[in-house]
Amino acid sequence: MNGGERKLLGRWGESIVAQYLRKKNYVIEGAGWHCRMGEIDLIASDGTYLCFVEVKLRKNACFAQAREAVDRRKQEKLRLSAQLYLAENPTLLQPRFDVAEVYAPEGASTKEPEIIYIENAF
Repeated sequence: MNGGERKLLGRWGESIVAQYLRKKNYVIEGAGWHCRMGEIDLIASDGTYLCFVEVKLRKNACFAQAREAVDRRKQEKLRLSAQLYLAENPTLLQPRFDVAEVYAPEGASTKEPEIIYIENAF
């Protein structure tokens, strides 16, 4: 899989998680938000929290769970990115960092991908 295909698949995973969150009455505030520190996959709110969501898509968990890819270095990049976002977009909502694992054995052709959503992941 080349870089362009991987990016498209990643965006597909993010859209699946955005749909999942909307069904749970979250409002999607942003997707693919970029800054000099990195990218925040999804930013969603539920009236209490402003959630910075890292989406990890895998075919399966045979090698490792998708959440394991959100290591300390990645967490720090997400924290710094969130600080920049909040500096530009002040809010009274409490910030929270979530991780969404998407397991799709057939990639974007998967009819019912499994989503494991971890609130307050770090």
